[in-house]
Amino acid sequence: MLRLNFILALVLIACALAVVSARHQARKSFIELQAEEKRTRNLEIEWGRLQLEQSTWAMSGRIEQVARDQLGMAMPVAEHIRVLNPGVAQP
Repeated sequence: MLRLNFILALVLIACALAVVSARHQARKSFIELQAEEKRTRNLEIEWGRLQLEQSTWAMSGRIEQVARDQLGMAMPVAEHIRVLNPGVAQP
């Protein structure tokens, strides 16, 4: 009987250690999950800012202003504009 009690005590200790280990691993995993969720939220915020910035830079008025002010470009006069038709030989 004493031997059976000793074996059961060892099994009980092993089970208790397994429970403690499992809880510790669960807590570590939860902390990692929270960190990744925070990182996801930050990336979503940055993505929204980048989309807003892209839409601002892509506005035709902004492009025209940069072309005019920084690059010295201007709209061509009507006689300098040529329309090309595909498949038709151009002189």
